[in-house]
Amino acid sequence: MGKIGNAVGRIGTFVVEVKGELKKSSWPTKSELVGHTTVIIITVLMLGAFVGASDWVLRFLVKLLAS
Repeated sequence: MGKIGNAVGRIGTFVVEVKGELKKSSWPTKSELVGHTTVIIITVLMLGAFVGASDWVLRFLVKLLAS
């Protein structure tokens, strides 16, 4: 039973320390969150378009060279 009690005590200590660290964190405002999310979505869409266009061009070149 000593091992179980020790594990429970360590988990409790961990939870207390996590709560303390979260209180020290600075959280973004709603406008900052929306702005950053918008930038991330636009970046992902642009990267996806670039990868898709690159794939299309390379596939076209491979077909051109193969024929």
